Amino acid sequence: MTSPTGLWSYAEIARYINVRPDTVRSYRRHGLLPEPDAVDSGGHPRWHPETIRAWARRRPGNR
Repeated sequence: MTSPTGLWSYAEIARYINVRPDTVRSYRRHGLLPEPDAVDSGGHPRWHPETIRAWARRRPGNR
């Protein structure tokens, strides 16, 4: 389920690339995820779906 804003959280990204949300958080901690497109009022990072789709196409290990 996509957020009402249309931006993706860690959970949506994880579903898209078929990993756990903690794995996506780890990618961000290690600088492997693009910078967030926005940060919500609670301080949570959010990404446009196309940002993640483009990143997923070129990420190492993409199957």
